[in-house]
Amino acid sequence: MAGRPPRKIDPGRGLRLGDGTPNDADRVEIGPTALAFREWEAAGLALPDLARMREYRWRRLTAALAAQDIGGLLLFDPLNIRYATDTTNMQLWNSHNPFRAVLLAADGHMVIWEYRQAPFLVAHNPLVAEVRHGASFFYNVCGDRTEIDARAFAGQVGEVMRAHAGGNRRLAVDKIMVHGLRALEQAGLTVLEGEVVTERVRAIKGEDEILAMRCAHHACETAVAEMEAFARAEVPKGRTSEDAIWAELHAANIRRGGEWIETRLLTSGPRTNPWFKECGPRIVGTNEIVAFDTDLIGCYGICIDISRTWWMGPARPTNAMVAAFRHALDHIASHKEGLRPGVSVRDLVFGGHELAPEYQAQKYSCKMHGVGLCDEWPFVPYPGGWAEGAFDVVIEPGMVICVEALVSPEGGDFSIKLEDQVLVTATGTETLTRYPFDPALAGLA
Repeated sequence: MAGRPPRKIDPGRGLRLGDGTPNDADRVEIGPTALAFREWEAAGLALPDLARMREYRWRRLTAALAAQDIGGLLLFDPLNIRYATDTTNMQLWNSHNPFRAVLLAADGHMVIWEYRQAPFLVAHNPLVAEVRHGASFFYNVCGDRTEIDARAFAGQVGEVMRAHAGGNRRLAVDKIMVHGLRALEQAGLTVLEGEVVTERVRAIKGEDEILAMRCAHHACETAVAEMEAFARAEVPKGRTSEDAIWAELHAANIRRGGEWIETRLLTSGPRTNPWFKECGPRIVGTNEIVAFDTDLIGCYGICIDISRTWWMGPARPTNAMVAAFRHALDHIASHKEGLRPGVSVRDLVFGGHELAPEYQAQKYSCKMHGVGLCDEWPFVPYPGGWAEGAFDVVIEPGMVICVEALVSPEGGDFSIKLEDQVLVTATGTETLTRYPFDPALAGLA
C-alpha cells in the first residue's frame, strides 16, 4: 500500500538500523535479524557501518588495479562478487551455475551482470553503476549455444573496457568457463589471473569489516553454545544423531541472519579418526568425543571458522585423550604466540610447536590460514607443504588468521580438533574466539 510505514526489523529504532541499513523487514537486502541485534547490544558490541565497509572494499580493489596496471577485474566467484558489491543472489546455486559476473574497471566503474528477473537485488549499493544481464554461458542453460553466448558476453566486457579502461586491455579474471576465457582472448583482451588480486585485497580487513566479524563471531559462538546444550541434554537419551546435533548449529545460525555452512565436519566417537568424515546418522553415545569445525558463513556473510572437541561423559575421558587435548592446546598456543605483524610465513611454517611423532601422519593440512568471507589467503602449511616461491609474504595488521590443531593418533579411535580465529593488530594479535575449551578433556574436571 502506497505510503505505508515500513514493517520494522527493530521496532525500537527509527528508519535506520545501527549498521546504517534500512529498518525495513520487507527490504530486498539480507542481513542480521532482530535476535542478533538484541544479543549484540546486550554484549556491548559496536556495529559496522555497511556503507563505509562497501566503499572500503571498492577502493581497495580499484587501488589494486591501478597499482598493477590492470584495466579491469572480472569476477564470477560469488564470494568475490559479495566482496566487491555486498550483494547476493542464490550464492550456493551460483557457485556451480555461474550466471552472475562483476566487472570493476580501472576508473572504479562497476558493472554487474545479474539474473534478468532480479535487477533490484543490487539497488542498495550505489557503487554498482550499471546492471546488465547475459553472463550465463554454462551448458545447463545455454546448451549447444554456449560458445555463442560466451562471445556475446565478451563483447559486452570489451565495450565496458573501452569506455572505462582506455587502451588498457589487461583483464584479471578469477574463475571462468572455458568458452568464456577463449572469447575474451579472441576479443583482444589479455587475461590475467584474478585471484592474486582478490585474495590479497581481501586479506586486509578494514575497521568496519572487523566490527562485522566481531558481531558474526558472537552470533556463531552463541549458536555453538545452543548446539552444545542440545548435545549434552539429548545424547544421554541414546537417540541423538550427529546430524541432529549439527542441525542445531544450522538453525541457530539462520535464526540470527547467518547464511550457510560450507562443510559437514561434525563427527563422534571412532568416526572422528581419521578426520574429514562428514556427519551422518550415527547415534552419539555417552562417554564419547564429539568434534566439529564450524566453517560457518554467518551474519554479514562473514566466515567464522572455529573448532572444538567435547567429551560427552559422564565417565572421565581416557588418559590418551587428555594428553592429546593438552598437546592440541600447546600447539595452537605456540602458533598464536608466534603470530605477529611483520613475521614471514616461512618463519611460521618452520617455527613453533611441533606435533609428536604419533600425530604426524594425520596432522591437518595447514597450521594457519586466513579468513574473511570464507577461508582465504594467506596459507601457512606445515614444513612438508612448503614450496619455494609460493608463500614468500609477511603477516600484516588487519589480517584475520585461523590457527589450527588436529591431533589424531594414526590407527586410533579418536581425534582432537581445535581452532581459534585471531586478528592481527598493529602491535600483536587478539584472539577473537572466546568459546571455552572442554574442561574434562583438558583434565580439569
